[in-house]
Amino acid sequence: MLLAIDVGNSNTVIGLYDDDTLLHDWRVRTEVDSTVDEYGMLILNLYRTAEINLKTVKSVKDIIISCVVPPMLNIIEPLCEKYFKIKPLIVGPGIKTGMPVYYDNPKEVGADRIVNAVAAHEKYEDSLIIVDFGTATTFDYVTKKGEYMGGCIAPGIIISSEILFERASKLPRVEFSKPKSIIAKDTVSSIQAGIMFGYAGLVDGIVGRMKAEAKSSPTVVATGGVAQIIAPETKSIDVVDDMLTLEGLKIIYLRNR
Repeated sequence: MLLAIDVGNSNTVIGLYDDDTLLHDWRVRTEVDSTVDEYGMLILNLYRTAEINLKTVKSVKDIIISCVVPPMLNIIEPLCEKYFKIKPLIVGPGIKTGMPVYYDNPKEVGADRIVNAVAAHEKYEDSLIIVDFGTATTFDYVTKKGEYMGGCIAPGIIISSEILFERASKLPRVEFSKPKSIIAKDTVSSIQAGIMFGYAGLVDGIVGRMKAEAKSSPTVVATGGVAQIIAPETKSIDVVDDMLTLEGLKIIYLRNR
């Protein structure tokens, strides 16, 4: 079995694969101040809640990690060695991805962006724009040949709404959900409308500019925590794929096995 771990700035996503089958997936908060043993117990508790026994833990033979929070590697790597007796494969320079990266400095590209690009190209076999709604909202362009060409980064939805709450003393913290109308009649709905439809417009605007610059009609794939909520409000997103990053980790693992 393969354990795939994607460490993001806000959340860590964990997937357990039996060959090509994703048996279970979990999303937990990324906590830089946690210890190796705290994360180890967390994973074992996740196994227990999914009714996975310790024999299954021992049947994990490989682990692959993508991480955009460098201090977390000081927790996750020792965890893998202590609790699974495995030295993990970490996505980074020197790893075979099967995808050329045309960035001025390829080492600057977040591992999650490359992992998403690899998965999307393998799955959809088209030119692509991948929109990842994470702590930051990233947009990445991949050619039909499977070349990573670059992209852009915008502040994430949750970060933006939290800053609005912190800096505007009269505005309340609100739940991220779709309001009834763009012309809202109360403060909470007004904030929800601004965030929801503002980000839908941001996505459509950036995707439109990327299509024009690339002179192509790529498939637009969205992933990340709020993709399912935002996608229906956009005109440009074609597919929502929640498991894109885990699938990319599995593909890269197979290319390096």
